[in-house]
Amino acid sequence: MFIFFLFVWRVGVAGSQALTIVFLSLSVVFLFYVLNYRRLKIHITSDTLTLRFGIFTWTVPYSNIADIALDDDLPVLMKYGGAGIHFFTFNRRYRASFNFLEFSRVVVVFRKPKGLVQELSFSTRRPDEIIQIIQNLALE
Repeated sequence: MFIFFLFVWRVGVAGSQALTIVFLSLSVVFLFYVLNYRRLKIHITSDTLTLRFGIFTWTVPYSNIADIALDDDLPVLMKYGGAGIHFFTFNRRYRASFNFLEFSRVVVVFRKPKGLVQELSFSTRRPDEIIQIIQNLALE
């Protein structure tokens, strides 16, 4: 919001210059971030696990799940590196992470990578319940 006010002020003072466009661009990026990453929806069906984080969706068929567990081994910087969608390497495995800082994370290990991604982690208020449900459906 502050950056948007800087944009408005800059338009009034200097018109349309490079710094004005920078303020507008940053305002749009932060607005997208705030609106897009408000809620992570976890949808579990009889065949797939689907995560929807704003406009981004990731679907994992149960046939591609090798393991699922609580994700509590991460170093502090990776664990609290910010909310949103992150990609990083951990234990030599490339991981996509749909993350909120205040909740525990669950990690899903793929049988076959999806592109470069070998694991998917996501935050949830009820990690034990999610793990149990997916184990019952996917790892039978």
